[in-house]
Amino acid sequence: MAEQIISAQNPKIKNILKLQQKSSERKKQNLIVIEGLREIKLAKGAGITLKSIFFCPEIISEDEIIKTFHPISSIVEISLDIYHKLAYRGSTEGIIALAEPTYLTLNKVTLRKNPLIIVLESVEKPGNLGAILRTADAAKIDAVIISDPLTDIYNPNVIRSSIGCVFTNQVIACSSDEAIAWLKENRIKTYAASLTATQKYHEKDLTAPTAIIMGTEANGLTDKWLKNTDEQIIIPMSGAIDSLNVSTSTAIIVFEAMRQRNFYQ
Repeated sequence: MAEQIISAQNPKIKNILKLQQKSSERKKQNLIVIEGLREIKLAKGAGITLKSIFFCPEIISEDEIIKTFHPISSIVEISLDIYHKLAYRGSTEGIIALAEPTYLTLNKVTLRKNPLIIVLESVEKPGNLGAILRTADAAKIDAVIISDPLTDIYNPNVIRSSIGCVFTNQVIACSSDEAIAWLKENRIKTYAASLTATQKYHEKDLTAPTAIIMGTEANGLTDKWLKNTDEQIIIPMSGAIDSLNVSTSTAIIVFEAMRQRNFYQ
């Protein structure tokens, strides 16, 4: 029978809140918080080790949890009030998990014969990263490389906004120097999205091994990337504002590459 917690002052509940709020705690404890049945299933499918599951019986049954996630070392029943205190989304299925994250390195990335890769320099907003991971999943991108990251890839907001796609993609956090060297070593042609570029993105041949390099919305790409990419490309715009959201821009270029590849890799 599951352990029962009815007080928000319980140390386990306080610890979940701490893990949700602080990247330093996630690193220190080597634990991440995953909310939602679909997201937890995707994490388990990706080989993430589930340590504890907290569930609200008014929303989901213990039998369903055991059936879906057996074996699991710890199952904890929490009250509806506590669940609402912990949950980021009101529409999740009454389940929250603590899990041990995995961190992929560049030398462990598996590439297909004709890879398509997204590189994000210094991505800061978890919502943008999550949306890009959804695009990566939809296009079956080989890898998403986050260079000089400013946000934790397992930030609960990333997990939530990606709808669990942080677990369905090969996601690597590394330095820009490491990413540049790896791309050159693997002979992957790089295209940097830049507002100062003159070449339109859809006029380029994106059918060879390709990496699409995206910068921040505020500052774009740094000189390091602009000087170390093969070509610079731009999305032509006709409105008064000359900047799309970075996740939207990434999706536009990625699916142009997919179109050129007949939506097959």
